[in-house]
Amino acid sequence: MRVLLIGADTSVGIALQSHLLRWGRHEVEPLNISACRWKSERQAKKAARRGGCDVIIDTRIIAACDSGELLHDIDIKRCHWLAKACQRSGIHYFYLSSSRVFSGTRGRPYTELDPPDNQETIGQLLLEAESLVRDTCEAHLILRLGPIFSARGVNVLTHMLGQLIAGGTLTLDNGLTGCPVESMDAARVVAAVIDQVSAGAEPWGSYNYCSSDPTHCYEFAEVLLASASQFSEFGPTAVQLEVRAEPEAPLNRQLDCSSIRNTFAIKQVAWRGTIADAVKHYFEVQADQE
Repeated sequence: MRVLLIGADTSVGIALQSHLLRWGRHEVEPLNISACRWKSERQAKKAARRGGCDVIIDTRIIAACDSGELLHDIDIKRCHWLAKACQRSGIHYFYLSSSRVFSGTRGRPYTELDPPDNQETIGQLLLEAESLVRDTCEAHLILRLGPIFSARGVNVLTHMLGQLIAGGTLTLDNGLTGCPVESMDAARVVAAVIDQVSAGAEPWGSYNYCSSDPTHCYEFAEVLLASASQFSEFGPTAVQLEVRAEPEAPLNRQLDCSSIRNTFAIKQVAWRGTIADAVKHYFEVQADQE
């Protein structure tokens, strides 16, 4: 299949482009974030038809969620424009969403059948984007992911390591439980779905994916600290971790991944098994940039 990768320079986009090109089963047309800030539906429509693609993979929204960027109405409109263009041209629309569409108050992993209930602005915008994609394009796939971490880009790993290297005290929240996903693991999942779609499967709908081991920010930082201490540039005594006062009601945004396992035979991977390579890659990237 010919893939138009929107947000090829995001954490997931970089990993996905590398993964798809390495296996060579699909042609990839990359489109960076700067080229996706369309002002009109006509511009989005033109981009969607670019190179006669069979499927569009849209990483814009998940990248904004994981980097801490604010989402705006225009970002959601762009999802709608792409969905309309895909519907008209017979293109599959693979939209990457976030577990933040859920409030985290249920106390159990969320399934695809649970209604999104995050009343915060980010949750409402994510819900609107998903609804527009679902209602506009028949051949759609919505994949909700846990928080993405990667050696590149702006995300929880690069943010924490930057603060850890700077030293001092890092105050972290342990009241929000989730299952982070390494960018190459996310790429593995997306590519596996694309492979099956290219073989003729039509499993349209919404799916969840996250790592298999839940954690919170403090624990994640502890593991980062242990991995980073292996490098001469950084020592474990350079920073202190402190726990921020817990919220009145702890939140849990774990996702139930049984549907994607049953439909695509995709199994969850533990984030702890990917952290060492991600940290090593982070320091390699930093060294290259110096």
